[in-house]
Amino acid sequence: MTASILSIGTALPRTRVAQSALRDLFAAQPGFDRRSQRLVGAAFDAAAIDTRHTVLPQLAGAAAEGGLAARDGDALLMPPTGARNDEYRRTAPALFAEAARGAIAGSGRDAAAVTHVVTVSCTGMFAPGPDYLLVRDLDLSPSVERYHLGFIGCAAAIPALRLAARIVAADHDAVVLVAAAELCSLHWQTSSHPDQIVAASVFADGAAAAVVAAAEGGRAGLDLEDFATFVTDEGEKDMAWTVGDSGFEMTLTPEVPRIIGREIAAIAADVLGDLAEVDAWAVHPGGRSILDRVESALALDAAALAPSREVLRAHGNMSSATLLFILRDLLADPDRADGDRVAALAFGPGLTVEAARLVLRRPVA
Repeated sequence: MTASILSIGTALPRTRVAQSALRDLFAAQPGFDRRSQRLVGAAFDAAAIDTRHTVLPQLAGAAAEGGLAARDGDALLMPPTGARNDEYRRTAPALFAEAARGAIAGSGRDAAAVTHVVTVSCTGMFAPGPDYLLVRDLDLSPSVERYHLGFIGCAAAIPALRLAARIVAADHDAVVLVAAAELCSLHWQTSSHPDQIVAASVFADGAAAAVVAAAEGGRAGLDLEDFATFVTDEGEKDMAWTVGDSGFEMTLTPEVPRIIGREIAAIAADVLGDLAEVDAWAVHPGGRSILDRVESALALDAAALAPSREVLRAHGNMSSATLLFILRDLLADPDRADGDRVAALAFGPGLTVEAARLVLRRPVA
C-alpha cells in the first residue's frame, strides 16, 4: 500500500517585509560598529531573498497589533523567552488552521475523514498544543490520534511525512493531516555575532499542511516511495537550536554549507539511487549557499533547484514548513508529468540529512 500526499495547503502572516528593509533595520542596531554593519549588509544581500513574512508588523515599520513589542524606533527590543513564546501561542494556531483547511479542501476528503494529526514546530511550545487545537478549530473527531514533532528544526517535514506514510501503511483507511508552522521571526537576536547575523538574514514565518492517505487513481498526488535519514560525522556544533533567556538561539556557522557540500553526494547516492533518474528536486533552502553547494556537489543543472530558489526568494527560510511549499509548487506545476520522480532533501541540527523519494501522479484522461 502506497501512501500519497493528496494535497498541500499553505498560510503566511499578513505582514510582508522587503529584505532590504530588514537589512537596514538590523544594521541600525545600537552598538553595531562598521564591521558588524558590513557583515549585516553582506549577509542580507547575499541571501537571494526578496521578501519575507512575519507575525510582527513592527519589523515592517507598522504599529504593533496588541502583541509582542518588537522595536522602539530603530532599536529592536529583546523580550524574554516567555513573552516571545506567548506571542507564538497567540499567533501560531491560526496559521496552523489556515494551512490545514487549505490542505483538506484540496484533498477530496472532508474534515470528518481525518483520522490522525501530526503537527510540527520548533519555534514555540505550549500544551495543550497545536495538535489539540487543530482538532478543536477544524471540528475534527475527538477520537483523532495526535502526534507532535517538536524542536527537530528545518528537516522536520520529512520525518512528519514518514510518520504519516507509516500510519497509512499500517491502516489503509487512515487519513493523516500533517501541519507545520514556524514563527522564526519571534526569535530575532540583536547580537553582532556572525552566526546571529546569518540567522537574521534568512529565517521567516509560514505554515504548510498536507493530507496523506492511500494513493488513489484518477487524482493528482505525490506518492511517498521511500525515506532515509543520515547523521553526518561532523556538524553537531555547527547547526544547533537552543533555548536562551531572550528567545531561542540559532547556531549556524559557515561550516554548514561546507559539510553539506562534502557529504551530500555520497548520502544522496545511497538514499536516492541513480541521480540521473531524478526528474525534479525539492531541496530545503536553508540558505543560498546551501543550495549552491548541493547543486555543485550533485552536478545538477541550474534549473534543477529553481523551485527551491523561488520559495527562498519569495518567502525566506520558514524552517520545517519550507519543504512543503516546494512540494506544493511541484505538484501544481503543469510542466511536470505523471510518473516524474522527485527527490526531497532537508537538513537539520546535528547535522542531520533527511531524504525522501516521491513520484508525481497525474489523473489519466
